[in-house]
Amino acid sequence: MNITWKGVFPAITTKFTEGDTLDFDLFEKNLDAQISAGVNGIILGGSLGEASVLTEDEKEALVLFTLKKVGGKIPVILNIAEGSTKEAIRKAKLAKSWGVDGLMLLPPMRYKTDHRETVTYFKTIANAVDLQIMIYNNPIDYKTEITLDMFEELQECTNIQAVKESTRDVTNLTRMKNKFGDRYKMLCGVDTLAMEELCLGADGWVAGLVCAFPEETVAIFNLVKAGKLEEATKIYRWFMPLLELDIHAKLVQYIKLAETQVGIGSEYVREPRLVLVGEERTRILQIIHTALANRPTL
Repeated sequence: MNITWKGVFPAITTKFTEGDTLDFDLFEKNLDAQISAGVNGIILGGSLGEASVLTEDEKEALVLFTLKKVGGKIPVILNIAEGSTKEAIRKAKLAKSWGVDGLMLLPPMRYKTDHRETVTYFKTIANAVDLQIMIYNNPIDYKTEITLDMFEELQECTNIQAVKESTRDVTNLTRMKNKFGDRYKMLCGVDTLAMEELCLGADGWVAGLVCAFPEETVAIFNLVKAGKLEEATKIYRWFMPLLELDIHAKLVQYIKLAETQVGIGSEYVREPRLVLVGEERTRILQIIHTALANRPTL
């Protein structure tokens, strides 16, 4: 399936049972909610998907289940986040064999690559597999910034088509658009900057709180793109306390707690993450319950 890289792409959470196995029943329930809301693609195995603690067999199972569920209606994208080029290529080829439509590709993990190493890494993987690729640019969390000069060199790889923009610098979107026009589709990767970047011309939104609130997320995107900014702003302002849960180290636990409160997820995470307890859980629940009590009518 050809990916247009436009619209809302949930970085969907992985559901676990109390016994720490994949919970496909609950995963399907959440997928149904996403599809019903009108999302434009599904991203598996991102940070919200707890990629670093999933086995290869579990990733394959999630991919195959999701592909069967979506039935070709929307693209399925797998995240690749590895420490070595060789392993990233192996995972990318596996993803191709499983049937994914595209990849979300991070720079090398743990080692902070320089300009030449970063460009070589992305080019080598892009040339090794004929899948559409979205580069994930998140120097805040992953330390390596993918600069405009790097993207200049990466233009020769035609399957590198999109960028998950998570630099936290809204002006970077405009710099990318000024320099490259429509060469790279730009998708906001930070929930708390989504409306701002959509107003500035972002093509899509790789979203986190969409996992719990798919209808509101899709509504904001559609309203902004329809020029109905006043209506979008009302929902966005209501959403902001929840969206701020996306920019914390415990975003997975926070978002899973929100999913639980709306009935399309569970709190179970895989260690070393632990389920929230005590004052922290009470505080996050208060944010969620306040939002639910004032949830807008769409």
